[in-house]
Amino acid sequence: MIDLRSDTVTQPTEKMREVMFNAVVGDDVYDDDPTIKALERLACEILGKEAALFVPSGTFGNQLCIMTHTRPGDEIIVSYDAHILYHEVGAAAKLSGVQIRGLNCFGGRYNLEELKSAIREEDIHYPTTGLICVENAHGNGSVIPLEHMKKIYQIANENNVPVHLDGARLFNAATALEVTPKELADQCDSLTFCLSKGLCAPVGSIVAGNQSFIARAKKNRKLMGGGLRQAGFLAAAGIEALTHMTKRLEEDHELAKYLADELEGFKGIEVIRERLDINMVFFKMDKSLIEEQSFIEAMLKHDIKINGTEDGEWRFVTSHDVSKADIDKVITIMKGILKA
Repeated sequence: MIDLRSDTVTQPTEKMREVMFNAVVGDDVYDDDPTIKALERLACEILGKEAALFVPSGTFGNQLCIMTHTRPGDEIIVSYDAHILYHEVGAAAKLSGVQIRGLNCFGGRYNLEELKSAIREEDIHYPTTGLICVENAHGNGSVIPLEHMKKIYQIANENNVPVHLDGARLFNAATALEVTPKELADQCDSLTFCLSKGLCAPVGSIVAGNQSFIARAKKNRKLMGGGLRQAGFLAAAGIEALTHMTKRLEEDHELAKYLADELEGFKGIEVIRERLDINMVFFKMDKSLIEEQSFIEAMLKHDIKINGTEDGEWRFVTSHDVSKADIDKVITIMKGILKA
């Protein structure tokens, strides 16, 4: 099966399965799982942050950070198409009682003057701006330049507002920008990144920040039901992911560009080149070529899994488990389906 739906579908490598099987574990709620501790220390070393925390998922991590930074009734600023706003089930309102203010962005990049204006003044009628959120790499396939992140952080610091980085694909962003993950992490007060997006770990994300923030976040993690027990089995895979899988992401990016080139050979398909920064290929397909559900079903008959459109766009994602030969097969199958 060739799976282009997401880079979350990657399978653990054989090495990951081995280290998971042999992991030394304890009860993490009691703070005595040595493998969890080793993963969190490694994350701190990579990011240059004081402390880190293992959590079940990226959405969990984002919502945990929102809850820890804010008070009910605060307002948080996000891009209008941010994962936090678009794909997290309204959790910020439900869990933290905050209001979301979505700003227009291009590829996750704020208009800096608009961002300044969106930060609330002290007024009895206004909510307090409790947090500014940034997403890098952005879920639409773009990366935010380091200099832009520095300007956002400067504006936030001038207004005493913390910044949270949704870095679900942080290592993809660092790879595409040719900077270190630490350079990106330096531009925020808290961040999350996923171990299960493109890095082949089966479960889990990391939250990082200073000691005080992580101490508060740990209590909120328990409140949210994220206090795990013998989670070292999962952390072992996370260590393998950070040690080895982060170093191969350029392969996925190059394969995505190859896929984009091949898709552009189809009449009626328009690849969105300006958002081809990481391992995602977004494209539009003329509706006259084939009905959406028919295309999905036809591809599945040939053992190719794809998602349907969102806002009129298709998305194919490359990952560790997708090869150049797989992409060649996808293109050949598409030619046959669309010709028919």
